[in-house]
Amino acid sequence: MISPAWCRLMAAYNAEMNRRLYRAAAELTDAERKRDRGAFFGSIHATLNHILWGDRVWMHRLAEGWERPRGGIPASTSLYDSFDDLRLAREEADRRIEAWAAGLTEAWLAEDLVWFSGATQREWRRPKWILVTHLFNHATHHRGQVHAMLTAAGVRPEDTDLPFILDLAALGLG
Repeated sequence: MISPAWCRLMAAYNAEMNRRLYRAAAELTDAERKRDRGAFFGSIHATLNHILWGDRVWMHRLAEGWERPRGGIPASTSLYDSFDDLRLAREEADRRIEAWAAGLTEAWLAEDLVWFSGATQREWRRPKWILVTHLFNHATHHRGQVHAMLTAAGVRPEDTDLPFILDLAALGLG
């Protein structure tokens, strides 16, 4: 099982990687960010929207006070048309995820969550620690797609290696 410390680490890494990818994406024009690049969700912009949508869906299930995003997976790529608005929403979500992770306990992580999935059209029951792992893995997976698209577009994103980009002491982890 994962620990509260792991959750804090992943929330900090998630936020830092989002900052790095958004800085890199800002080097492109809006048209270049929205150009279909043959990725699963098409463009850099659409994939960044989907990552935020996914975070909001899972946080709606896992934490109090998160509004469920509109639409299902097909609508997940169009939360924000404006890159600036998307970036601001991303920054707010990252702050909220980090604050949420700071309050997690081992007991909470060990509990089950029951929810209805619109994607699978059925009710599920899973331990929260598995769902929190999925929350972070989902974002990492799609950020990898964004990183590849940015690189192909000629933009070099900053380092992504977890051990070297976070201040572990500031997180109380080292």
